[in-house]
Amino acid sequence: MQPSERDILIALHHLPGLGPQTWLKLEQLIQSPVDLLDWPKAKLIQGLGENGAQLFCQWRANRQGWLGARLDALARWLEQEKRHVVTILDDLYPPLLKETSGPLLLYVAGDPLVLNLPQIAVVGARKATAAGLKTAHHFSQALASGGYGITSGLALGIDTQAHLGALAGLGKTVAVLGCGLDKIYPARNTALAAEMIGQGGAIISEFALGVQPEPGHFPRRNRIISGLSMATLVIEAALKSGSLITARQALEQNREVFVIPGSIYSEVSAGCHWLIREGATLVDKPEQIAEQLGSQLALFAQPEPAVQSVAALTARQRKILQLIGRERVDFEELLSLSSLSVAALHQALGELEMLGAIASCEQGIERRFT
Repeated sequence: MQPSERDILIALHHLPGLGPQTWLKLEQLIQSPVDLLDWPKAKLIQGLGENGAQLFCQWRANRQGWLGARLDALARWLEQEKRHVVTILDDLYPPLLKETSGPLLLYVAGDPLVLNLPQIAVVGARKATAAGLKTAHHFSQALASGGYGITSGLALGIDTQAHLGALAGLGKTVAVLGCGLDKIYPARNTALAAEMIGQGGAIISEFALGVQPEPGHFPRRNRIISGLSMATLVIEAALKSGSLITARQALEQNREVFVIPGSIYSEVSAGCHWLIREGATLVDKPEQIAEQLGSQLALFAQPEPAVQSVAALTARQRKILQLIGRERVDFEELLSLSSLSVAALHQALGELEMLGAIASCEQGIERRFT
């Protein structure tokens, strides 16, 4: 069976060194990723490099080799509940991130629909002051309770309090990692990551499973944080810090940047004051952010993708949707009714959730359309 455009894109993403820039060059040479299945090796070397072409040719021949093993590991990961891959070919790919030439795909643990909510990035120092931690929690709680998603990087300090504040506001929060999703970093935030997913949020990464956190990964991670968000709020940042990189990237992406001022004697406020001098907006109340962004919501909020008719589904998907019926059902009940294996049911439910046909939470699974 010939792989689909999406299958090939996922395979390409796993090739060492192939990122958005290489993909943009490839797009100019092909009408579809499927075209690469017919390219001779010499031509593939020009587009993918010698190592990438060798790995792709091995996979193209029999779906095996190094690349085949990586994709098999991904398939096993996707069998787990609430595990997804969202590619630039999918309707669920965040439109704001696509504007910034974002990664070819995102690995998602949680609900991928949350990526299309109006989001505010909240970033700051790992070694934050007590006042900074309190501010991050307060602003994130207020903004999340007002309907904004809160996006950060799951790091210690300000990031952690941003996620906790969003949860306290009964909102949704997204963490972007600089490593594969099979390794939560930092490890001490593993329980927090699970709580975020349980409340309808997500943990995401552009890095494949097995990729370790490396210093060079975090600027790329930060670019996704700002790219997903309609605005970035900086709470305590030194002049040389990842938070300042995120803010600069937000400005380059033509997004709003808000800053909390601090003491002139504090190193973790020096970056914030620099941003203010460069034109970022000083705020001291969450309401000021909401007021300034309120008029932009109609421009940035995206409709949730949804399948328009049952006819668009496969036979197995239609059967499962019929079994769910009009009431919320739990997984065990659906497993008994469907006679599918646990892995097969997880995969089918993941597909339906990606299509917007169902919604799942800790209380069960329910239909989203008739």
